Amino acid sequence: MKTWFRTALCALFALTMLNAQLADKKVITLEVAKQIAAAGEKFAAANKWTMVITILDDGGNLILLQRMDDTQMGSIEVAIQKGRSAIYFKRPTKVFEDAVAGGRTAIVALPNAIPIEGGMPITVDGKIIGAIGVSGGTSPQDGQVAQAGLDALPKILGK
Repeated sequence: MKTWFRTALCALFALTMLNAQLADKKVITLEVAKQIAAAGEKFAAANKWTMVITILDDGGNLILLQRMDDTQMGSIEVAIQKGRSAIYFKRPTKVFEDAVAGGRTAIVALPNAIPIEGGMPITVDGKIIGAIGVSGGTSPQDGQVAQAGLDALPKILGK
């Protein structure tokens, strides 16, 4: 067998194996992020709440930040951190808020754990693809706005 043919055959085999080992990964596009945030904003506006709404990718990187008029500036970083907490710990930040309210105050010592409702993972087909983080109102209001954004996802994705 000629050397070049053997080399080509090995390369083809290696590429086939590489393809077999790579997984398809769903990601949040900017357009989807805009639609999730718009659903949250619509809910907030209907309740006369002003909010910061953030959408992050699965690595905790900011895709979209939307600050409604008259929302306090301090809510910007809080919304981002709520989203990151939801990604890092794969759960809504309300879980940490409830734990602290129940006396488990050691939670506040966990790096990146934000014990304030308003951060929720965004999942598709059982996989976390990002998070929404909301701040600007009370904790329950932030959570409701985040949930309104998540509730729009099936329609956005056509499911």
